[in-house]
Amino acid sequence: MAKEGTYCVYILTNKWNTVTYVGVTNALARRVHEHREKLVDGFTKRYNINKLVHVEVFARVDEAIAREKQLKGGSRAQKVALIERENPQWSDLYETIVS
Repeated sequence: MAKEGTYCVYILTNKWNTVTYVGVTNALARRVHEHREKLVDGFTKRYNINKLVHVEVFARVDEAIAREKQLKGGSRAQKVALIERENPQWSDLYETIVS
């Protein structure tokens, strides 16, 4: 999914799909692993957010950061609509990025 030299904006949720987290990284598999294993203190650890449900890939870091800000500034309803359009079952996409 994500190649070296690309930047990813991602959305994580918990097992009940009640909380979302938006992040940006240039190493998606590593970063999601850190969230899943609770290696990162903060919001995702506190709310047990460990399921990858949405990914967007960008060639330029500025584009990725702008998209992250746009998603973070949007409503929960907008995030849910985006996830349900691309991943209607809210499936965990982690295995698709590590295999």
